[in-house]
Amino acid sequence: MEQTIAQNGMLVVLYVIASVLFILSLGGLSNPESSRRGNWFGIIGMAIAVGVTFFHPQVTAQSYGVLLAMIVLGGAIGSIVAARIAMTAMPQLVAGFHSFVGLAAVLVGINSYMDSAGLMGAERVIHEMEVFLGVFIGAVTFTGSIVAFGKLQGLIRSKPLLLPGRHLLNIGMSLVSVYCGYRFFGVQDIMTQGLPALLAMTVIAFILGVHLVMSIGGADMPVVVSMLNSYSGWAAAATGFLLANDLLIITGALVGSSGAILSYIMCTAMNRSLLSVIFGGFGAEEGKAAPAGAQPAGEVVATTVDEVSNMLKEARQVIVVPGYGMAVARAQHPVKEISDKLRARDVKVRFAIHPVAGRLPGHMNVLLAEANVPYDIVMEMDEINPDFPETDVVLVIGANDIVNPGALEDPSSPIYGMPVLETWKAKTTIVLKRSMAAGYAGVDNPLFYKDNTRMLFGDAKKSVDAILAQLQ
Repeated sequence: MEQTIAQNGMLVVLYVIASVLFILSLGGLSNPESSRRGNWFGIIGMAIAVGVTFFHPQVTAQSYGVLLAMIVLGGAIGSIVAARIAMTAMPQLVAGFHSFVGLAAVLVGINSYMDSAGLMGAERVIHEMEVFLGVFIGAVTFTGSIVAFGKLQGLIRSKPLLLPGRHLLNIGMSLVSVYCGYRFFGVQDIMTQGLPALLAMTVIAFILGVHLVMSIGGADMPVVVSMLNSYSGWAAAATGFLLANDLLIITGALVGSSGAILSYIMCTAMNRSLLSVIFGGFGAEEGKAAPAGAQPAGEVVATTVDEVSNMLKEARQVIVVPGYGMAVARAQHPVKEISDKLRARDVKVRFAIHPVAGRLPGHMNVLLAEANVPYDIVMEMDEINPDFPETDVVLVIGANDIVNPGALEDPSSPIYGMPVLETWKAKTTIVLKRSMAAGYAGVDNPLFYKDNTRMLFGDAKKSVDAILAQLQ
């Protein structure tokens, strides 16, 4: 008895230490300069959390073999994925991992319910609530994350699926889920009455997760990934309640709340309502495709590497705007070398980061950090937007929607009202782009037709390599 009490006390202490490390990890990841330290806090905290499992009172000596096998298998899969996945695929990787968390919550919830025959009174009511909510959130997270993965990977079109009466369809599925809950709670026989209702709700939640994310357009995908992160956290917290695991509850609550806060911040940066992102397409009407917006007037003026190099040599202030195209081309390293060459010529070079640049929050910041771009020249949108009128040259590398003037000038544009980087106010804007194709939101960009815009067509990596060679 005393050994069990001491064992439980040790578990609580270690859980508290791991929880503190997770909180410190989140704090460290809030700043590029402390992000490496934050990662280490998270790694150490998770190592403690996994190690503590072996000392849990419900884990017997016979279970050690299974635990070790799962740890080795999971660690091997994680190591292989981490080594092979490029930074360009990181958004879909995150979405894929969210799906595993959701599926785990569903399986743990159903298994816990099937093993709850002996519970009575208030204990049973609380347990059934934890099961029902955990399975519902987990099921929505699972299928929603799979759809998000498909959109980010290009397996599913990025345009929103806007079915007629889609909001009524969502409400209908939610009401049917509530009815399943009515048939689920307090039944006499959990296997013949409660379990069928729980499984029916699970199927409906699977469909709801698919429909919710399918109706969200590509321009909102960064918010969707962040929101799914929040869902996975709440699913993990619900699983923690089912397993009476305090660490899982704390960790899930941290992930869920931080994901929700990040989603809110991103929606504010996009001038979007969080509810409109979760329940609908980007500025599109019911049952119709998103409008294309007013057609821009003017002609595209192409430029060459030689002209761009000469403009950069003569410039005194340069701003680089990275986008997803830079990530795809893996051009961050030569871009950093270009900035070094220009700074050696006493040119003021800075990088402008939009809150939703790329397809994952902080995507561009990570790429620039990977290339060792100094943190002090990486500026957020609100900091650098006032400086564009005094800038000689702006290099837009693979960005599209985040530099679209239609967001401020064209009320018919689907992204109207979204704050963007006002690159067209500079003396010259150079856009590195493969073609005139629309961005991820499927919206044409009037920036390309501005009198002070020059288009440098081709692969971004080859273009910046050629510019770098000219500067050298």
